[in-house]
Amino acid sequence: MPFRSRFTIVHGNLFKLFVMFLLTASFHVSGQIQYQISTNKKVSIGSYGRAGVDWSFENGGSVGRRLNLNNMGSIGGRLEEQDYLEVAPNFNFTPKEGDSTMIYAQIRLALYSTGVGSFANSTSSSIGGLAFSVPEIFVEARNIKGSGVSMWAGSRLYRGPDVHIADHFYFNDHSGPGFGVEFKNTRLSTVFVASTDTTSTVPPYFYLNIKTGTPSTALRQRVVVVAEQDFELDDNNGITLLGEFHRMADADGEIEVDSVAREFNFPSDVGYVLGLKHEHKIKKLLPGSFNDFSIRYGSGIANGGDGGLSKTWLTFGAPDTIARNFKGAYSLALVNHAVLNFSDKYTLNGYAIFTKSKGAADTDHLSKTFFGREVFNRKIDFTVGFRNEHYISDYFHLLTEVHYSQRKDGVNPWASMLKFSVAPIYVPTGERITWARPHLRFVASAARYNDYAMESLYSPYLEFTGSRRWGYYFGVKAEWWVWN
Repeated sequence: MPFRSRFTIVHGNLFKLFVMFLLTASFHVSGQIQYQISTNKKVSIGSYGRAGVDWSFENGGSVGRRLNLNNMGSIGGRLEEQDYLEVAPNFNFTPKEGDSTMIYAQIRLALYSTGVGSFANSTSSSIGGLAFSVPEIFVEARNIKGSGVSMWAGSRLYRGPDVHIADHFYFNDHSGPGFGVEFKNTRLSTVFVASTDTTSTVPPYFYLNIKTGTPSTALRQRVVVVAEQDFELDDNNGITLLGEFHRMADADGEIEVDSVAREFNFPSDVGYVLGLKHEHKIKKLLPGSFNDFSIRYGSGIANGGDGGLSKTWLTFGAPDTIARNFKGAYSLALVNHAVLNFSDKYTLNGYAIFTKSKGAADTDHLSKTFFGREVFNRKIDFTVGFRNEHYISDYFHLLTEVHYSQRKDGVNPWASMLKFSVAPIYVPTGERITWARPHLRFVASAARYNDYAMESLYSPYLEFTGSRRWGYYFGVKAEWWVWN
């Protein structure tokens, strides 16, 4: 048989197998992507993604930049987010006959642009091009033999619900490599944090190992022990209690080679977190209406959470360079999030986020890290936002958003932004719910900055355009997620 014919047959068979794989896949999502375990399927798959084009009419027409304040990420509205893709295959295993345990291995593959370019015009070798990551790879056995006990191990996006319109996973984002056990309303887990990023300074996850007599960089690990407990107060109310203990390991160097080694080999350190979250289902409105409120306090090296991220192990601020630790550092985070389904014609989604963080240095302004780099030792930020979703028809929705955000770094003046967005949407599924996807959107946003934000170029948009009172953004975007 000629080579071309053999290739055509093999290629055709592979294509058929790929199509069969897609047709047999099952999908599920809630907050983050999670998967419905189906005992009659070996493989399921889920996906989240967004893609599109944007422009700002600057310099005769240019790529749009995010209007939000610096160091706030998507807090302040996420309609200007860049392209992003997740594909998460889920491999299901069948236990022996009579065993009800649900067993699966989950992998999540993520692709995003490190610059402002779109997927279509970027590659991994482009400047500001595409980056690939594997944020999840773990195995879980759920409800082992009907006991209510579940166990997992691996690297997991282990977190609760988020403020979707600000893309903010608040309160209990314990994502990372580790393991955990759950029993009914109790969750116990341990996360092991280490990083080869040698630009990390607060505190660094590496040190100079000189036991061999030759200095060499080695990893330092942080252990985060987490306990969560849910309490159902009644049919409409529940609370979650959170506790965390963090410990950064000792450096393993025995000889102080020079002053540089001393900066690497600071002693062990600890941190603690306490939190409470109240969940309220609003029965007087349509199903899916709720109001959640959370408060969380972190101390020591567990005072993290900035740039739109809420992980407590992202230590904020500068250390006490004399005591060589983060004793006295703290962070207070309060979040209120509500979805109010008033009718099949209107949904209101609102949130408020307040965070105050301080490092261990004896200053409210700039201070040096272990490596001598200056960072802000205190910050306060506050954001409130609302999304109105009008269901004009089954297939046409209208989003209008208003966000106000302000931030104070050190003793600098407040930077603030007030942003308005309008987004007419075509919803191909014809569902009148705020979670319906996919969306095909036209987005128009305008932001007004105060004097300090304008003069200090305190936004990705202002960094590109220069000092402006108003910022503008236009885009045509698609967003989707898929589930059972």
